[in-house]
Amino acid sequence: MKNVSQNRTTPFEAQQNFADSLKNAIDHVNKTQINSDQKTKALAAGEIDNLHDVMIAAQKSSITLQTAVEVQSKAMDAYKRVMRMQI
Repeated sequence: MKNVSQNRTTPFEAQQNFADSLKNAIDHVNKTQINSDQKTKALAAGEIDNLHDVMIAAQKSSITLQTAVEVQSKAMDAYKRVMRMQI
């Protein structure tokens, strides 16, 4: 028989993996926001003239933020369901 314990993740490792994934996702949202802000400021200052690039960056930023908010909402719903479970 194969030893199953070798493939198991400890609760601490699962928590660390989740925390790292969450941090990476938040960093990605932040980077898209910063990129959009920088391009918008550069367009307003006349440093760049590619409106399409600025609009695409703004749309990416908006979609990324909306996705993060939806994921947060779903995570909170799941947490509330787990807390209501009877043991």
